[in-house]
Order: sequence, then structure tokens, then C-alpha cells
Amino acid sequence: MASDKKLHNLFHDTLKDIYFAERKIVDALPKMETAASNGQLKDAFKKHLAETQVHIERIEQVFKLIGKQAEPKTCSAILGITDEADEIMQEYQGSTALDAGLLAAAQAVEHYEMSRYGTLRTWALELGLNEAAGLLQTTLDEEQKTDLALTSLATSVVNQNAEV
Repeated sequence: MASDKKLHNLFHDTLKDIYFAERKIVDALPKMETAASNGQLKDAFKKHLAETQVHIERIEQVFKLIGKQAEPKTCSAILGITDEADEIMQEYQGSTALDAGLLAAAQAVEHYEMSRYGTLRTWALELGLNEAAGLLQTTLDEEQKTDLALTSLATSVVNQNAEV
């Protein structure tokens, strides 16, 4: 019964959601790297892939801290975002705007992740899971750094190249 569910249940469900999302992102990033033409964007995707693999390991640590098995729960939001990235790769293949579209899709992923990690960190603190909160904060910090790097790349190079 839903009325029996508490914050710790919501925390666990949301942790499963981001676990699914990060694993889906690991599948999507190599395709995006291959599709990108800008070398800096390719490097950004490659770097974020390595970071995402570490994020998965941190999530698995959080599962251990709460005494739960690491298991994914289908995340419709990330499926929608990665489907849009696939559409961009198909519709803009060979276009000068492809990299701008890929970068925008990557930022949509980052913003989703930042939202989830911020929420999870806050709930972990509320639940007294300070070690978990620290792990989640570390990942949140990395996601924010990646988002800023993507913004810088977009405004300094990629968006201008899309106009050519």
C-alpha cells in the first residue's frame, strides 16, 4: 500500500532510477562520440564516459551502505533523452548542426543527472546517510563541472560551427 511508503523507500527507488540512467548513458556516449565531428566534443564524451563508469561504482557503494542489492529501475526520463539524441544523430547526420544537437542532448542528460543527484544527496542527509550523501555530492559536483565544460564548448566553438 502506498501509504506505507516513506522517504527511505523513495530514496531507494530513485537510486535504482539513476542506476539505470547511468548505465544507459554508458551505452549512449560511445555512439555520440562516434557521431561527433568536433575533436573537443569527442574528447568531452570520452571523458564523461570514464566519469560515468565511476558514478556507477559510487551508486553501487550507496546501495551497499543502505544494505540493498544494486538493481536498476527503468527510467523513462533518460530513455526519452537518449531517444532524442538518437533522433538528432539520424536527422542531422552530415550537417554542421549535428555537434550542436549532440551537445544539447548531452546537456539534457547532465541536467537530469544534476537534478537526481541533488535530490538524492538531500534525502540522504535527511535520512542520516552522511557517507552516502558525500558520495552523491561528489558525483553532483562532477556533473556540474561537466555541464559547465559543455556550455563553454558550445559557446566558444560548437554553436558557431553549426551556423556555417
